[in-house]
Amino acid sequence: FEAKTCARLTSGVCHCPCSLTMSSGVRVAAASMELFTQIKMKKDLRFVTYRIKDSAEIVADCTGAKSETWNDFVGHLPQDEPRYALVDIPYQDQEGFDKSKLVFVHWSPDGRTTVRQRLLYASLKYAMKSVLVGIMKEVQANDMEDLALEGIQKKLRG
Repeated sequence: FEAKTCARLTSGVCHCPCSLTMSSGVRVAAASMELFTQIKMKKDLRFVTYRIKDSAEIVADCTGAKSETWNDFVGHLPQDEPRYALVDIPYQDQEGFDKSKLVFVHWSPDGRTTVRQRLLYASLKYAMKSVLVGIMKEVQANDMEDLALEGIQKKLRG
């Protein structure tokens, strides 16, 4: 990322979300970062999906209220376009205690997206994840079987 001068500062360099530009030149929109902070810190959202707009900016695409479920999230994923997402997934740990974990999901449906789309999202995935500080778990999903909640919850327990 390159730091840019922020209009909110009178001198110096800003490292706030308004200045996050990846080395590829793709920018992460400030609103996208605000939603990341909201789901991570306030924990009042179930999910946030992100898309790459005009090959130049990562923007928030859709959000789901805390009352929504995993199936609601899956229902919001387009069948013919990749997406990044953050999802707060509830699960029970090995001792049976209820917990939740924020998980990064890279959705790239096989056979339904263009090679260009898949390459663009794949090439920016690690840069996107590096902006989402503190997200440790990842799900790579290429079809509906990869989105089976039981399998993902099992990985979170382990």
